[in-house]
Amino acid sequence: MIRLLPREVESLWTLFTAPIVWALHFLICYVGAAIYCAKPGLLGLDFAAVRLGIGIVTALALALILLSTLLAWRQWGFGTYDPPHDDATAHSRRRFQGFATLLLSGLSFVAVIFVALPAVFLTECLR
Repeated sequence: MIRLLPREVESLWTLFTAPIVWALHFLICYVGAAIYCAKPGLLGLDFAAVRLGIGIVTALALALILLSTLLAWRQWGFGTYDPPHDDATAHSRRRFQGFATLLLSGLSFVAVIFVALPAVFLTECLR
């Protein structure tokens, strides 16, 4: 498999990557929409531009979460090691962390999609 990032990147921080990306995506989307709906003429943009911005931020967030998923899958051993990873060894801890990161990445991927769904269905601010 092609190495996207070196193995040294696989640390405890990879576990938090996908939820942090989701949280930042959530803040950007909802704060941006709230500011636009509170002051529509502030930046001279229409709601279609806000929806486009949410789409771009969503695509970027999903790409980062997919990268995190690939790293987690590599850390887990490409699915060759079945859970539970409950031995008191570094190998087992690394496999557990990879599996937990994989699950969090999946959850964050779905959460990002659900955060972006209102921008798909709403075409104007509700007052």
